[in-house]
Amino acid sequence: MFHLALHFVVPALLVGLFYRQHWRVAYLILIATMLVDVDHLLADPIYDPTRCSIGFHPLHQLGFIAFYGFLSAIPHTRLLGLGLIIHMALDAIDCQVTNGIWIN
Repeated sequence: MFHLALHFVVPALLVGLFYRQHWRVAYLILIATMLVDVDHLLADPIYDPTRCSIGFHPLHQLGFIAFYGFLSAIPHTRLLGLGLIIHMALDAIDCQVTNGIWIN
């Protein structure tokens, strides 16, 4: 539950620090990046609290994570990329806390 809350709190902190002028749109974009978890629907079981997402689910692979970093370097896709990188970082931290590993 704490992990899920961080997916809302960390983007709010980022928006509060750097995107105050357009905070509504920026926060909405960052929260929309949680849709990357749609790849969890391909797993069996769909939810496993002990499974590390990083390296297991298709959109949580290192190649995609590198692509998300690339998106964050382009001004027009920066928020999308940042949202995805934040999401992956929080998932990796959850893997470390839950299983003692950073990647599956």
